[in-house]
Amino acid sequence: MKEKVEKALEKIRPYLRGDGGDVELVEITPDGIVRLRLTGACKNCPMAGQTISQGVERVIRKEVPGTRGVETVGD
Repeated sequence: MKEKVEKALEKIRPYLRGDGGDVELVEITPDGIVRLRLTGACKNCPMAGQTISQGVERVIRKEVPGTRGVETVGD
């Protein structure tokens, strides 16, 4: 599952990097929750929640069957 999530993140990264940010996979829990860390400009962006829910999570759930959600974690 980790490889599939990484592959999905690669589809999203160009958009995040275009705004000076990025995303890092922290872990996938046994119950299918993908935990991510936003970096760069995305880390403190007021739109980060919307980016995760409407962009990143949508792509991951579409590309990786079995994922139940996406959460962000801090440093």
